[in-house]
Amino acid sequence: MAETMKQTVATILKSIERYNPANLQTLERYVEMQSRENTYDLEANLAVLKLYQFNPEKFNPDITCQILLKALTNFPHTDFTLCKCLLLESVVENETISQIKYLADILEQCDFAQFWHRVHQMPELCNRITGFHDSIRKFVCHVVGITFQTIDKNNLANLLGGIDDVPLKHWVKKYGWRDDGNLIFIANQDENIKTKNITEKIDFEHLAPLMALL
Repeated sequence: MAETMKQTVATILKSIERYNPANLQTLERYVEMQSRENTYDLEANLAVLKLYQFNPEKFNPDITCQILLKALTNFPHTDFTLCKCLLLESVVENETISQIKYLADILEQCDFAQFWHRVHQMPELCNRITGFHDSIRKFVCHVVGITFQTIDKNNLANLLGGIDDVPLKHWVKKYGWRDDGNLIFIANQDENIKTKNITEKIDFEHLAPLMALL
């Protein structure tokens, strides 16, 4: 069933049929399938938003929220921005969509404490997206991995959404970090922050043709 729908949607997206509002129900069901099965198809989701743009009377706020939440799960890629650009001004004023936009803003700012605080206030919305929390945790780990050499274990647990010791060990192991008691060793960042002296050598014979043009 799922594979058949994927093939159907792929066929739609390859032709002018992607702009046919008669295909909107099929594409919307595909969005719901992505939410249930933890899959992701940005092109299909953008096609849905484009159809809403052309046919505002067919706008479905629930499907739009699912698309935006799925886009959040693909941070740090710019999927959310692409989706947001296709929203009509009247749509942006929707309360739930405004809340998701705020989530995107604080996630982009890496304000993870505030992000999880807001997510925990809207469990019904976020829990509809299978794998939502873990997808965000992957982004958090990406940021931690390029930012810290060591981090307090409790601080890391909070950045990951207030998780307890067992799932914390899972993420530490997944990213090859090291548990040093109260601290988690992330990586030696010396090569990333060390000042480097760069010497450029330019031979006169390379400059001669340029000087001849002056």
